[in-house]
This record gives sequence, structure tokens and C-alpha cells, in this order.
Amino acid sequence: MSATAASLVSYGSDSDSENESNLNTDVEKVDLADPDAMAHLKPLKSIPTMSVAVLNSAPEVAVKEAVETGTHLDPSLKEVTYNPTFETMFAPEFGPINPFKSQQMAAPRNMLSGYAEPAHLNDFMFEQQRRTFSTYGYALDPSVDTHQVSCSSYIGAVDEAEKNKGLTVFESGQKKSEKRKKIKGGEAGEIDNFLGPWAKYIDEKDGAKPSEEEQKELDEIIAKRQKKGKNEEDAPAEEKTILHVKDMYDYQGRSYLHVPQDVGINLRSADAPDKCYLPKKQIHVWSGHTKGVSAIRLFPSSGHLLLSSSMDCKIKVNNHNMVPLKKHHRSHSKAVRDICFNNTGTQFLSAAYDRYLKLWDTETGQCISRFTNRKVPYCVKFNPDEDKQSLFVAGMSDKKIVQWDIRTGEVVQEYDRHLGAVNTITFVDENRRFVSTSDDKSLRVWEWDIPVDFKYIAEPSMHSMPAVTLSPNGKWLACQSMDNQILIFGAQNRFRLNKKKVFKGHMVAGYACQVDFSPDMRPKSFLAKR
Repeated sequence: MSATAASLVSYGSDSDSENESNLNTDVEKVDLADPDAMAHLKPLKSIPTMSVAVLNSAPEVAVKEAVETGTHLDPSLKEVTYNPTFETMFAPEFGPINPFKSQQMAAPRNMLSGYAEPAHLNDFMFEQQRRTFSTYGYALDPSVDTHQVSCSSYIGAVDEAEKNKGLTVFESGQKKSEKRKKIKGGEAGEIDNFLGPWAKYIDEKDGAKPSEEEQKELDEIIAKRQKKGKNEEDAPAEEKTILHVKDMYDYQGRSYLHVPQDVGINLRSADAPDKCYLPKKQIHVWSGHTKGVSAIRLFPSSGHLLLSSSMDCKIKVNNHNMVPLKKHHRSHSKAVRDICFNNTGTQFLSAAYDRYLKLWDTETGQCISRFTNRKVPYCVKFNPDEDKQSLFVAGMSDKKIVQWDIRTGEVVQEYDRHLGAVNTITFVDENRRFVSTSDDKSLRVWEWDIPVDFKYIAEPSMHSMPAVTLSPNGKWLACQSMDNQILIFGAQNRFRLNKKKVFKGHMVAGYACQVDFSPDMRPKSFLAKR
């Protein structure tokens, strides 16, 4: 330890002595006469100074108080989920502006090369303008509305477009000469007056005229042809009504339409009997028609009157107390095919082969109005709804179901989907729909006043069904098929054939046997009648 301490003392003393000796030698060497030697001790001379601008490299930042509190939209957004105000939509962009953006870069765009707008152009128009441009050197400007085409609406060779008046490759400069007009020769259905392609031109002149004798022969031939092909008189037959009782009204002023109350049965009751039985004996025979009876209808609700139509062109109203003839209408010039009461029984419709449908007053027997479309009506039905008693439909021989309005006497709707004459019309589903059958061996279901069938039933094994009846509960349709069967279809929702309910055993033999249900709807309680 003593040796170490001695060495440190000697080290410090040597260094200090060396430094002092060096300082002394330096001071001694300085020459005071030299002016530069003392320059650092003198004050600085005054020299004119230059002002330096302050450079602030930081960008301008909005102060918190100056920042708007409104909502700012991002310009790159393609969809806005709320309804912004005008000021918000067109406010300047928030944030610093890039000073190095060119005008092209600053323009609005939604893709790298620019701004594309969605547009629709017909393929034919595009191809037409493309070919026109490649052929003539000009085309329509796609940015100009086609309704405002002018000389400035073309691009490319505008002078050529003005010269050609904007014609395309699909148009020719020469206008087609107008065709010579021919004399109208009537409709094709009129055999005598139809000229067809053999009609003469309007400006055509006959080169030669027949002599007087030839003209007389021609006139005789034409007269014979007109007489031979002359249609029967289209005017409806004269209506005639015959009353077969002494007084039309009783001592109380009631007509025969009044429901009788002295028959021992409440005819106004709508309740179905507990059980129905098949008839076992004949009670009465109504006579008076001289030919086959085509339709029989009972008076609505009470059934105390019997309305019948026949092939002898007559319609008869028979009384409930078996009086043979109550009222006799001389109605049509040809056989009557179908009849139908309205809901109250005060009026009824008749359809006949003379192509007329007639509306009759049941009480007076007067014909109220006539309807025709020059086709034979096969069936007719009033709309059962109380608010639609002025409308009725008729199945025609020309495959159509025609809807008439009694108030105007005009056709208001046509249901044209069948491929054969329409035989029956039956209202189902609370009168919102109706079912029709036809000679085309199909069954179609229609919505009221919609001329397109929403249900079509046609099987290869099906036959035509000329008689259809709705069950009292409105759930089933009994259809008399011409293959000696009675088919049962569901009248609700799906309208499917009930294959477990097919009734066989009788021979139709080509007749439209009508089908009817008993009120109690028990098994084996409906009849097929001829």
C-alpha cells in the first residue's frame, strides 16, 4: 500500500510540473507587437446585417374552434345510407388539398381511366351504328338524345352525314313507291261479298264491257247466287205470351209468384230434412210441350213454380198445384237449349239455337232485352252474388264464355281458352270462381272477371262432361261423363278427382243426363235423370 501511494504522488507531481513549464514557455513565445495576436481580446466591429425569413415547415391545421361540427362525406363513397342536405353533399373536401394533382386527376372518376356512367343501348342499334361508321364514316353521338337528332348529333364524317341525311346501312336513300290500293272485299266470313286477292285496284279500268245480252245473263247468275246464299232473317222472332188462367192476381192482389202457404209445407224454410228417400211412385205429369224438354228449373228458394224449355221453341211456367200450364211464352224462332232464374225469380234468361239470349219478366211474360254475338249459346248462368245480378255468362259454340251486362246490353268480358263448344258453367267457392266443361274433354276453373283459367284438368282417359251439379254443401262437383260414369271432383282448393267416388252402372247412350243431389247429402242420394 505504501508503494502504491508513493507512485500516485509522484505521478501527480510530475504532470503538474510539466504543465506549468509548458505554459510558461508558451507565454514567453507570444509577441505583443503583432496585432493579430491580440485580436481575440478586442470587441467586434459593427457590420450591416441581413434579415432572414422565418420558414414554417408545418401545414396549416384548423383550430378546434374553427372546425365544423357537421357531418362530412367521403367523396369515394358510392352509397349513402341517409338523406344528406345540399350543403353536406356539395361541401368542399375535408383536409389539405394535394397541390400536385393535375386537372385530369382532380376530375371526378369512378375508375382508373375516368368516369363511367351506366347506360343501356339496344344490341341492334349498337350494331347498326357500328356498321354505319365502318361503311360511311359517321355515327350518331351516343351522348345525344335520339329524339333531338340534328347535324351536330353525329360524330366522324359530319359532312357525309349531312349529305346522306343520316341514313344507316340498313336504310336506303330511295323511297319505295307506294303500292296500288285494292278495293276492300269485305270479311272472309262473307262468302258472297269477299273478294280476297282477286279484288281490283282502285285505279284499274276495264278494257272491255260486256254486251247487253251478256250483261243480262250475268245479272241473272248473280241474282241466283245471291238468292241461294242468302242468310236467313237475322231479326229475332216475335215474342208472344199466353195466360192460361182467368185472373193473374188473387183477391189480395198477389200474383202467382207469391209463395203459397196453404200446401201443408213451409216452402220458405231453408233447413234441409233429416233424411231423404228415393221417390217410389209417380205423382204427376206436366204436359204441353210437343217436343223434347231441354231444361227444367225450379223457382228459387220455394220451388213452387216449374220453368221448362223445349225443342218446340217454347218456355212454360207450371204451377205448384199441378195446373198444367200457368203461362206460355212463345219465345224463340228455334229450339231453346237452356234457361236460368235470377236469385229472386222475378226474371229469367233463355238461350236458343236462333243465336239469341233473351231476358224475360217472370210475372208478365214480357221480353225485357235481347243479347247476341252471332254465335249459338249452349248454356247461360246469372252471377249468384246479390251485387252482381246485372251480370251473366253464357257458354258459346265458338269455344268462348261471354260475359254480358244487362244494364248496357254489351259484352264486358270474354273467357277464351277452351278448344271446343262450352257445355256447362257452375259457380263455386262462394261465387268467386266458376267451373266450365267443354267438348274438348276438359274442365277449367276460372276466377270471376279474369279471362285466364288458373286450373286445367284434362286426362287422356277423360270424356266430355255435358252436365255438372254442385253439392248443397259446396264441396263436391258431380259430373256426368259420356263414358257411362259419374265423376266426383273436389270443388275447393285443388279441384282434384276423387277416384274412390266413381259411380257406374247406367247407360248414357249419347244423352246429356243431368245429375242432382238430395238435400241431406247421404250416400247414394243423387240421381242421374234423362
